[in-house]
Amino acid sequence: MKKNVLYNKINKEDLIVALSKEPFKRITASFYRYANVPEPIKLRNELYIHWEKIKIFGRIYLAHEGINAQVSVPQHHWNDFISFNNQIKILKDIPIKKALKEGPSFFKLVIKVKDELVAFGLPEKTYDMNKIGKHLTAKDYNDALESPDSVVVDMRNFYESEVGHFDKAIIPKAETSRHLLPEVKQLLKGKKKNKILLYCTGGIRCEKASSFLIKNGFKDVNQLQGGIIKYAHEIKKSGLKSKFRGKNFVFDNRLGERVTDDVIASCHTCGLPCDDHTDCKNQACHILFIQCKKCSKLYNGCCSKDCDDFASLPESEQRILRKDPKKVVAKEFFNPNSKA
Repeated sequence: MKKNVLYNKINKEDLIVALSKEPFKRITASFYRYANVPEPIKLRNELYIHWEKIKIFGRIYLAHEGINAQVSVPQHHWNDFISFNNQIKILKDIPIKKALKEGPSFFKLVIKVKDELVAFGLPEKTYDMNKIGKHLTAKDYNDALESPDSVVVDMRNFYESEVGHFDKAIIPKAETSRHLLPEVKQLLKGKKKNKILLYCTGGIRCEKASSFLIKNGFKDVNQLQGGIIKYAHEIKKSGLKSKFRGKNFVFDNRLGERVTDDVIASCHTCGLPCDDHTDCKNQACHILFIQCKKCSKLYNGCCSKDCDDFASLPESEQRILRKDPKKVVAKEFFNPNSKA
């Protein structure tokens, strides 16, 4: 009997070509739920077997505390996808947010079992998921923003906030989720009696963040229901004015969904208005940064002249240089204040 292979074995280039030749449309969507998962590995395998059959792509994290998923579903398999999910306890009637902008988001299916759905690295005693912030609709969130004692906090990494955020939001400089909550706690020092308004991409980061703040004595903690994605859908449907400006950064191949026409970021290379993220084409660097088309052409998709020069070397020479950390041209995080 042939054993199911529960992971992808096809190389990236072939997968991208296959995706481009698909004769059908796809729906990009996301969902999450904090709930007890007794056997995450068993659930992971069950989901993989069925979802692979109907050509679901995406990135899904499972943990004992729940599920966090971003998926790309063939349009003609959408009903089958929903029907199957409703047979799984943790997925039954789970709220699903469709993307604001369609496009090639994922090219393979990845389902991983993790210790945490969001890598905050918090000890369990520092939060209680039975006590989370109040969920606010787009209208309620807009109204709350007008309150003089409201403090709005962006619960995303700085590179996400750079291309889009709510006006007057406190924007942490954190580069990873692990650094986010300690910084937010410090930024909110002396504001435990204020109305705290949290928001993130789809809502999951605010769930545990709100619980953490409540545990730390904050009295009025609120969060944007469904995150920026649902907010954008709601304001469009209801005709409300968007108080979020710019793009919503997303963790897939699209890298962003436009919410408003405002371009609030600038090219990290030349400083002109731009909000298009890309990865440095120097594979030794591969840093995520913002670059306009003119600078992309000038530096061949690299983040700097140094990276362009390094990427232009013969592959054999690059491999030799990569063995010496002092000779590798790469950055851990992009500093827009440094010279290209």
